Amino acid sequence: MTTMTKTILAAVLLLAGAATAAHGVEASLSITLGTDASADIQKRTVNYECGDGAPISADYINASPNFLALLNVPEETEKLVFASTVSASGVRYVSGKWAWWTQGPEASLYDTTLGEDAAAVSTCSEASDAP
Repeated sequence: MTTMTKTILAAVLLLAGAATAAHGVEASLSITLGTDASADIQKRTVNYECGDGAPISADYINASPNFLALLNVPEETEKLVFASTVSASGVRYVSGKWAWWTQGPEASLYDTTLGEDAAAVSTCSEASDAP
């Protein structure tokens, strides 16, 4: 197993561990993503302030050709794993009924079951790091 694969695997296991620890259940999840040996793997955490008052924290794992986002969607009990999809602008991630669309420091959460033209259920901006 390469160092890059271990890094991605560790990030996903951290997510699984946090979710199961909260419920007192022992379980694990591992996802192995193959990457080119020269690929640069990055993990970045971004906190968002949202118009509806519920903050959203996103962990982005970029390991070309795989781009994932782990989000705490306010209506869900556990963090969800989102995968990137083709987008005309910005980056669009999807997980089940949810779509998370980022463009620069702005992001929007959509419930895709409400229809293609439905408004975002939450609009967010990156939180400032100022104390």
